[in-house]
Amino acid sequence: MSGDANNIVNKRVIVGISGASGFSYGVQVLHYLRQLNVESHVVISPAAHLNREHETSLSEEDVTGLADVVYPFRAVGAAIASGSFRTDGMIVAPCSMHTLAAIANGLTDNLLTRAADVVLKERRRLVLMARETPLHAGHLRNMQWVTEMGGIVFPPVPALYARPQSVAEIVAHSAARALGLLDLDCAALPRWGESIESVNGSII
Repeated sequence: MSGDANNIVNKRVIVGISGASGFSYGVQVLHYLRQLNVESHVVISPAAHLNREHETSLSEEDVTGLADVVYPFRAVGAAIASGSFRTDGMIVAPCSMHTLAAIANGLTDNLLTRAADVVLKERRRLVLMARETPLHAGHLRNMQWVTEMGGIVFPPVPALYARPQSVAEIVAHSAARALGLLDLDCAALPRWGESIESVNGSII
């Protein structure tokens, strides 16, 4: 994979898109990974495709065309199902409560949850953009268990301090922040105290 000196090269990230509302988060993650020259390995659940049809005007081909490698949801023998396949981590964007529960309890009957389980057992970074509200005790326990296993639960909470002007800007900011947890720096990300006016800083 080629890239100039300003791009991240030789990195590989798994992207899971599950059936929670917020399909655009996964799409934005793929856009950013392409901009950063990071190799993306993608698995999308059937429920996620239902949300794609409901929430966006994108075709399946529009989305998979953004990825370097796309795997069938049930292909549990795929490369990303093995710890010997080297990656720099995984992001699930968005992450449904069903997927969160499966990961928290080690249920690996599909490639998305198997890949996440592999990332955890190999002590790589797993970021879950969990989408649900309100939360009951079971959701919270699953978040605790995933965190105790080394995962990062990252609900895509709007950064209103960045004064977003559109839904697209809200989605982009959350996707960039989540990728930052994989040590991937999206240059366009507004940062408090740097590119955003701070209350007590000299920027204001």
